[in-house]
Amino acid sequence: MFRFIVLLLLTIFGFQQLEAAPPFVFRNNMPLTRIGKNLEIYTDKTNKLDINAVTKAPFTSPDENVPNLQITPYTHWVRFTITNESDLKELLLEVEYPTIDDITLFELQPDGSYKTTHLGEFTSYSNRPVDHQNYIFPLTLQPHTTRQYYLRVVAGEQLQLPIFVGTRDQVMEKNDYRELIFGLYIGVILAMSCYNLFLYISTRDTSYLTYVSYNVFVGLTQATLQGYTFRFLYPGSPWMAQHATVLVPIVNGLTALWFIQQFLLTKQYYKSGHKLINILIALYVGCFIPSLLDMYIVAQIWVQAVVGIAALSVLYISARMSLMGYSSARFFLIAWSIFLLSVLVFVLRNANVLPYNEFTYYALQIGSAMEALLLSFALAYKINLFKAEALRASQENERLVKEQNIILEDKVHKRTEELQTSNEELNVALKNLKDAQTQLVEREKMASLGQLTAGIAHEINNPINFVTSNIKPLKLDIQDIKTLLEKYDALPQSQDIHGALQDIAAFKEEIDIDYIHDEISSLIKGIEDGATRTSEIVKGLRTFSRLDESELKSVDLHEGLDSTLVLLKNNIPPNVKVVREYGSLPKIECYAGKMNQVFMNILTNAFNAIKTNNKDREEMVTITTREENGLALISIKDTGPGMTEKVKEKIFDPFFTTKDVGEGTGLGLSIVFSIIEKHSGRIEVITAPEKGAEFIIYLPMSVTAHAS
Repeated sequence: MFRFIVLLLLTIFGFQQLEAAPPFVFRNNMPLTRIGKNLEIYTDKTNKLDINAVTKAPFTSPDENVPNLQITPYTHWVRFTITNESDLKELLLEVEYPTIDDITLFELQPDGSYKTTHLGEFTSYSNRPVDHQNYIFPLTLQPHTTRQYYLRVVAGEQLQLPIFVGTRDQVMEKNDYRELIFGLYIGVILAMSCYNLFLYISTRDTSYLTYVSYNVFVGLTQATLQGYTFRFLYPGSPWMAQHATVLVPIVNGLTALWFIQQFLLTKQYYKSGHKLINILIALYVGCFIPSLLDMYIVAQIWVQAVVGIAALSVLYISARMSLMGYSSARFFLIAWSIFLLSVLVFVLRNANVLPYNEFTYYALQIGSAMEALLLSFALAYKINLFKAEALRASQENERLVKEQNIILEDKVHKRTEELQTSNEELNVALKNLKDAQTQLVEREKMASLGQLTAGIAHEINNPINFVTSNIKPLKLDIQDIKTLLEKYDALPQSQDIHGALQDIAAFKEEIDIDYIHDEISSLIKGIEDGATRTSEIVKGLRTFSRLDESELKSVDLHEGLDSTLVLLKNNIPPNVKVVREYGSLPKIECYAGKMNQVFMNILTNAFNAIKTNNKDREEMVTITTREENGLALISIKDTGPGMTEKVKEKIFDPFFTTKDVGEGTGLGLSIVFSIIEKHSGRIEVITAPEKGAEFIIYLPMSVTAHAS
């Protein structure tokens, strides 16, 4: 009984398919029409039949508005008849599937011959009769006549045949609307790419740069599937047009997987997921082999299989990490789920489960654009997490500083009481004993204050200042960039795009965008240096010399000077001009953080000295660098009040200061001297009253080589 029912159904289905499709009748004022149900299809599995042989073949009706021919290596023939009942003499036939490799229209002439029009990705774009990525054939058909047509179609990828017939205006109106939607989609992709490129420049986090690459290839993949890349990028390269539908998605998949590894930090937090992604990367790379060997069908099936496996694997990894409590994984899971949903709609449309309509046509673009937006929000949220961590670290450092200050104050208070008691007991002693007592007190100060005050309070204050002094200029720079981005975001709604672009260009010139880029990099580098040094101080509570605090590095001293000036920007008096006279100076081996501290202390003293002048004239601080006798020379010269010879002899002594009580510890230049000695260098001072002061630092090019 079961066999009988199956046989009966197959017989009925076979009779339905053998029914000839009716001709398509075009009438006046008829809208652009899809003629899928007026088509007849024959699949030539020999790939050898010509038009004369095919006319005798058994064509069948697909009974689908958009025939789906799947992925096959065969040649497909499509037969249809058009009756022109309108007053027009020309119609357009459009096949809205731009990735077909080879498509030829055979038009039956009254004398029995066939006129052929050969298009496709195997043919140069310049051969197309209508300038468009879809295959558009002009049909010359006299009113009230009927003509039969054949289409020969060969495709190495998924093949559908959405075929439209209408007037030239109708076809162009539809395609103009499609191009408007695609332009908006590309605008979203480019906007998100530029936004994250700015974030990369600001943070130097490579995950942003990888995301920009992924975003670009997502847009290229969509442009390739829509035929725009063949039309605009390589119209004279049929080879590239044929292979791009495989090569571009492969690179898109690779950049996606690299971004996922960096964004979710799978190497640190989910090692098994990280290994799974590495396997997927290897499978993607393997897709290059059949595509470059022109095994096109194998490459298409391989790519689609890898895409499916990768999509489900990434969904699993992000879900697992989300359940493990990683907030970044939650953001990614939502974005990826929306994108997969759009891919599912696209696949179901290709399988004819869902109809071929406006929604299913744009589903992949909608999902891709929403994914780009959500992932950009997730990356922005990542910055907020970094800020929160930095704030917590800053608060912890502040707490430690307060605790250490309390300890220091308690020790100083106790020691002062002891000294006062000793002084009261020794008041009757001889002057020589008082002198000996004074020397003892000074030694004790060096033992306690030198160890604790210099090692903690002074050293922590400097890196904390590195961080806090950066906040205000960094906020201002970010505000300028946000304003610029808002202007770019407003472009799609602007009525006068040219005027808006001129306004943006003027605003960029006003805020000096190039300077902002450089300044943000220097500010963030200063924050990193400050945080690193603070961490080192908190961990070690090292002594005054701190011989093992950091590692030797090959650095550019000019970068250190520039970043120090950025940190001191708000401390520079308004009447002071900083002049940089940098010479040719190679990178030298030194303790980078310590050298920045040297520059910070000397420049701070220079600016403070100029402030004490109480003069309204223009002052200068000149920074000069050059190589001299195999040594790096750095000169910092100010036009301040200068020093007497007596003061000059004591400036490097610990606790010596010319400032009022409570305004300075007298350790700044002492620490400078210690750091330069640590580098096997030397420092010279040239000064005189009312002649300013010049500090000249000589450093060897390599500390280790000089020591040996």
